[in-house]
Amino acid sequence: MYKLNQFLESVKLNNPGETEFLQAVTEFATSVIDFVNKNPAYEQAKILERIVEPERNISFRVTWTNDKGEVQVNRGYRIEFNSAIGPYKGGLRFHPTVNSSILKFLGFEQIFKNSLTGLPMGGGKGGSDFDPHEKTDSEVMKFCQAFMSELYRHIGPNTDVPAGDIGVGGREIGYLFGQYKKLKNEFSGVLTGKGFNWGGSLIRPEATGFGLVYFVNEMLKNQKDSLKGKNVLISGSGNVAQFAAQKVIELGGKLLTMSDSDGTVYDKDGITQEKLQFIMDLKNKQRGRIKDYADKYHTEYLDGKKPWSLKADIALPCATQNEIELEDAKELVSSGVILVGEGANMPLSNDAIDYLHSEKVLHSPGKASNAGGVAVSGLEMSQNSLRLQWSRDELDERLQNIMKDIHHKCVEYGTENGYVNYVKGANIAGFKKVADAMLDQGIV
Repeated sequence: MYKLNQFLESVKLNNPGETEFLQAVTEFATSVIDFVNKNPAYEQAKILERIVEPERNISFRVTWTNDKGEVQVNRGYRIEFNSAIGPYKGGLRFHPTVNSSILKFLGFEQIFKNSLTGLPMGGGKGGSDFDPHEKTDSEVMKFCQAFMSELYRHIGPNTDVPAGDIGVGGREIGYLFGQYKKLKNEFSGVLTGKGFNWGGSLIRPEATGFGLVYFVNEMLKNQKDSLKGKNVLISGSGNVAQFAAQKVIELGGKLLTMSDSDGTVYDKDGITQEKLQFIMDLKNKQRGRIKDYADKYHTEYLDGKKPWSLKADIALPCATQNEIELEDAKELVSSGVILVGEGANMPLSNDAIDYLHSEKVLHSPGKASNAGGVAVSGLEMSQNSLRLQWSRDELDERLQNIMKDIHHKCVEYGTENGYVNYVKGANIAGFKKVADAMLDQGIV
């Protein structure tokens, strides 16, 4: 029988200093340990020990030249974590903070997120400490080509299918795909997030944000409630935040905030679709700061602050990991928040999660509520295999059905005395499918 502290100590010894990864494993193991102990076959096959160890951890040098002809050196990574239910699937992140710990935490979470979608996808993650910010298109292209010149030998449509993440959008996916196609002399579904004209899927940019709000709406329906008339706080102003905001407004919620690393705008009258379009243009075209919104619409601007102290019904953290810590969670509860839905990956610390649960606040982990992005990536893989494209309406309906199904699984495995512990439900449901596949496939 597993003892939680003993297991976590062994993981810590094997992964010293990897803070983010250890946080993700702690959250997961705390949820599933009792379930595992009720199933002796998992312990006999050492499923827990195997599932926290990547099947393959690849790191490589990326050498390229900038527009001045100066040689640049970056690190590239691909962590192929678990392939029990399908080819490795997970994004590539280009950001100066990228390191092995962050990618291991993201890859580990991806195992269960992908499992929850019901699609045949394993878990993986990758990226580089390259910063595309303020780089020219030419420099981004040269870096992407150099990065793919090493990565291509480790990926493929039936092996490992990367997608985008922070710092990797349509431009980067295009350059990466072009280099892969040249090196392999094949046109295949090796990357998702491609342009619609060359194998991409409709609503992929919207999928994570839309999926988050669809999931939150299911949580409210389960409480005989809805988004209509609810005051909503959103952090971030990137892709996930933008499309979560759009869907909140469409479903009748009143959106009060959006933010960036400099601060938060608070619009007590509500951010409308017209105002949201200004934010989208500001962020996607002008690369401006969220304060410009406050200046234009004469709203309150919280310089250097997060939105979590403001009075609202629902909070959707869509910015980055650990943006809600224990004190932020206490502020949310005292401000009347009844539901926190994760749009970013691991935006809550474990202490914050424990506090929300102790106060019976509804809370969805990112592996459940932000799975919409990888779900539509999986649908793009299916379309590539079939050599066809589905309509926007058909894909949106499939996305809604996937999010409803994930919610159903969380409720099935996470209901405790009338309260749904979505973290527990998501972890057990995601784990069970992968663990059973690992048992079926033997000791490999």
